[in-house]
Amino acid sequence: MHFDSRTQAALREVGLDTDRIREASDLVAETVANDADALSTFFDEAEAFYSDMELAHSSDDVQRHVVDHVDLYTHGASMRGYLQFDSWGVPIEGGRILSDDVVELTLGPTVHDRVRFARDADAL
Repeated sequence: MHFDSRTQAALREVGLDTDRIREASDLVAETVANDADALSTFFDEAEAFYSDMELAHSSDDVQRHVVDHVDLYTHGASMRGYLQFDSWGVPIEGGRILSDDVVELTLGPTVHDRVRFARDADAL
């Protein structure tokens, strides 16, 4: 089960038994896995992407990136992985689909921020 002990206790307090809590936990894990698949597909469908990432060497509000690949894995409610650009990469610590045209990744070191990505700069 992927809920922490406090969450499990709260769910029991509102009337869910262990089987229902386990069912909810499985649904969360399934949703995260589906999101990871959708995010991977999003990045597989193009080579260049635009983002609202703040870069030290750029004053532009929108950045253009060539993405080599994205590698995502899940465990319960957690999504992690790695986003490899043409010349550098960054760990992924979470992500979500915002629309058909825009996704958001929580990037780890060295970015430490939520960053939106789109295939078209105007979508940002």
